[in-house]
Amino acid sequence: MHRPTLEALKATNLKVAKAWAMKESLAGLWNYLSVGWAKRFMKRWLTWVRKSDLPPMRKVGEMLSRHLDNILTFCRHRITNGAAEGLNSKIMAIKRRACGYRNREHFKTAIYFFCGGLDLYPRQA
Repeated sequence: MHRPTLEALKATNLKVAKAWAMKESLAGLWNYLSVGWAKRFMKRWLTWVRKSDLPPMRKVGEMLSRHLDNILTFCRHRITNGAAEGLNSKIMAIKRRACGYRNREHFKTAIYFFCGGLDLYPRQA
């Protein structure tokens, strides 16, 4: 992030520029390793958003404020459920492609086949 550019945008009166600056500034949250520092950052950011004249950004700020504890948990543990969500998405795609399975065992076999990471190519001796 370019701090001078961000500061120049914050000083302008363009609503789009302010919203963009807020969005870009918020991305810095994910760099914090300490929950305390991340919390201080979020409080400053939320104050900035609340004082803005941008109702959509205020709405986002309120939503982030409600989920602040869960957001700060990432700073502590550095894990997400992204892998589980990706696997679930893959399983749902298998289910859609087959238009449903009549037999639960066939569905399990299809999941193992597509998600199991099996190497089905013959090996050279």
